[in-house]
This record gives sequence, structure tokens and C-alpha cells, in this order.
Amino acid sequence: MAGSLAAAPSSAVAFGTVDGGSQNREHERITRAAVACSAMPRPAGGCFEPVSMDQLAGRGSGFGAVGSPDSTEVSDPAAHCDDADHLVGGYPRTLGEATTSLRDCVTHLRRRFAEAVDGAADLLDDEGRVVGAEVDLDADCELGPTEMRAKCTALEAFGRALHGVQDFYSHSNWTDVADPTRPIGAENPPGLSRPAPSSLLDLRGSGIPTVPRGLTTGCFVLPDRVTGVRVCERRVTHAALNKDTGTIDQRTGRAADPTTPRGEVGDNFARAVAGAVIETRHQWQELRTALRSAYGAERASLLACALTHDDPVSECAQRNQATSSGRVPAVAVVLVLLGALAASALLLRLRRRGAA
Repeated sequence: MAGSLAAAPSSAVAFGTVDGGSQNREHERITRAAVACSAMPRPAGGCFEPVSMDQLAGRGSGFGAVGSPDSTEVSDPAAHCDDADHLVGGYPRTLGEATTSLRDCVTHLRRRFAEAVDGAADLLDDEGRVVGAEVDLDADCELGPTEMRAKCTALEAFGRALHGVQDFYSHSNWTDVADPTRPIGAENPPGLSRPAPSSLLDLRGSGIPTVPRGLTTGCFVLPDRVTGVRVCERRVTHAALNKDTGTIDQRTGRAADPTTPRGEVGDNFARAVAGAVIETRHQWQELRTALRSAYGAERASLLACALTHDDPVSECAQRNQATSSGRVPAVAVVLVLLGALAASALLLRLRRRGAA
């Protein structure tokens, strides 16, 4: 994908973004299984058509919007919900420190989500019509500050938010279970076995999220090892807790063949993927709700259409007409009234002829 290619990280720090190095484009496949028009079942409330989906999810060697944090934010723990680790009893990091790290992640993702809502406004002109230059995808999106098209910048911001919420399910113990054959500790933290979507990931909100007791993510540093090194020594590590890699069906979200230690415990990898798919669909619904709150129902419907359709100038034309300063509905009403008057006049003439 033009402008969105980058060297793969030296070690997987999230669901995979590329093919190779044990990664299998897991972020792309999760995103497609969640919101692509080819997903089974198809997501309610609108789905992303193929070219628009490519910009959001990536394709081939392209990172896409959802993979962009692995290019430019690879060392930012807030972008991946890392370093929010804690265990009860003699742990080298306090619960307060872990809670702060997790809230930093939520704050970061809220900012990305808000950027998507704000950026979407430029998809329409003042009269509520889709702006062709802002939605044109003849050339792939250039992820980063050089990109000027509103559709690309809104999708990038939303993709960055999706990356973080997907990582939350891989990098935390929210959905998973511990290995029952080993003692609980830094190399085998307890699992919470909770469902998605997570109440923590309220990206439309502004309140301080409540962190449940026992929640932990992993400490990340290179080299990433189950037994922590350097700042991660004696801590729950990303290597010990992540469920980043395996095979995922991009239509159904079915997950199999996990390749990480925690992912291989029970069905932990499948749990993490299922949670990420559900959360991605939930955040798409949340984005549409946020657009309605910011711009009203009619403009929000057009904005969602412009984000998801490959030729929104044509494909969203009927919605364009319905929201274009009310002119088309007014013309329609006038035509109906004129037709009714003509019919009445004709009926009156026929009655007079009959009376004569």
C-alpha cells in the first residue's frame, strides 16, 4: 500500500501486522472479520467495501490504518496497552502504577477516536454533499502527516484506535485463563475470563475507567522474554501473556494454531481473537453514535456512507439529495402537490361533462 509500507518490527509487539516472523497479518484479519462486507455474519449498521476496507485493514505487505501503530508508535506502550502489569503480593510494581498505565492507554485511544470523529467532518461540504476530492481512493492512503484526504485521515485515526483495543485482548488477561498445570505467578498470571466488549474501553466517554481487581497486561522490552529482563525483570512480561499470533479466518474470525505460550493454553488465542472482533464491531457502532452526536443523524448517515463506500459520491447520492439543504425533499413535495391539483382539475372537468 503506497506510503504505508514500513520495516516490520524486530519483534512482534501486538497482534501481527505483516506476514513473516511468526506474524500472519492478525490485525488485518480481525478487522476484516469484524467490519468488512465479506464478513460472516455481515456487521449490522453498515460495512466497509473492498477498497475502503483495504485502507482501514491493510492488504498484503501494507500496514493499513489498523497496523500503523506498529510503524510509528511501536515504542509507545499506551498505543498497545502494554506495561499495565501487577500481581498481588510482593510485586515490583504497585497497583497504582499499573492502573495509571492502563488509563494512559484508554486516554490515548480516546484521543485517536476523537480525531476520527473530528476529521470526518471534512468529508462533506456546507450543504451536506460528499466532497469528491476528500474521498477519492484512486491512490492508496498515505499514512502520516503528508496525507490530506479527509477519508484517509479519519480512517487512520480510527484504525489506530482499533489497533489499541484489539491489542488489549491479546496483551491483557481480560478474556483468558491461566495454565492450570503451573503455579500462579509472573510467568503464569491469573486469567479473568471476561467477555467482550470491555467496559474499560469506553472511547466515547471522558470519565476515569474503573480497573477490575486482578487485571494485568504485560511489560514489554526488547528482548521480549517470558522471564523478564532489564526493566521487566520479575514482572509479568508481554512474552508471557500475549496471544498475538496464530491463524485467523478473515471472513468468520475463527482462530486456530496459536504460536505463543499463553495463546496455547486452552482456547486463549481464540478467546482473544473473538474479543477483539466483538470489540472492533462495537467501536464501529460507537463511532457512528459519536458522529450522530456531533453532526446530527442525517449528516452522520452520510459520513458513515462516505467512510465505508468505495465510490461515495455516486453510491451515497440519494443520501446527498436527502440532506442537501432540504431542496430535493421540497421539490418532491411540490411535484406531488402539482400532481394532486392536476388530478383534481381533471376529475372536476369529468364531473361537469357528466352533469351536462
